[in-house]
Amino acid sequence: MSRLLLIRHGDTESNSAERYWGDTDVKLSDAGLRQAERLRDRLATERINAIYSSDLSRALVTAETIASNHRLEIITCAELREMNFGELEGLTFDEISRRYPEVTELWLKRSPKLKCPGGESLEEHNIRISQFTGRLENHAPQETIVIVAHSGSLRSLLCHLLGIGPERRWQFRLDLASLTILDTYSQGAILSLLNDVSHLR
Repeated sequence: MSRLLLIRHGDTESNSAERYWGDTDVKLSDAGLRQAERLRDRLATERINAIYSSDLSRALVTAETIASNHRLEIITCAELREMNFGELEGLTFDEISRRYPEVTELWLKRSPKLKCPGGESLEEHNIRISQFTGRLENHAPQETIVIVAHSGSLRSLLCHLLGIGPERRWQFRLDLASLTILDTYSQGAILSLLNDVSHLR
């Protein structure tokens, strides 16, 4: 595979800092657009060969902003969407705790058996993300690939590419508009940079 630049989308509308928005298509806020522009400037001198993005607008607009310096067509991938939270979409953690105590218990235990009512399970989400990695096998080792997606999706992707159990996904912190870099080889991947937000300062 190649050098992978993993990017979490910028800040969004709809009080996203407190509410769980999975595959609901919330838009970037003005602050999120500015963050995307900082990412664009950060990556302006990178020789990027391809850009993949979740098809949700908060990721896609972030990707489009980055792509504006590179004359590349974005490849949209529904597989990269955030986890479908089902009935939990748009709720705060306190609201989830009151309405769905059994789900909250599994959540706090970081249980692989977690399933969102009316939505995806962690296992289903991990399978979906693993399907995306087949696209990366088509790239030459010297290529640099940008992947713009969501916190949960990128954490699952990290676990898959690093060859560690999906239960470890909770141990990666990926802030809004952050940059994480993986260098991939036939023997496996090396995590070269994690959750860098220096471009936002």
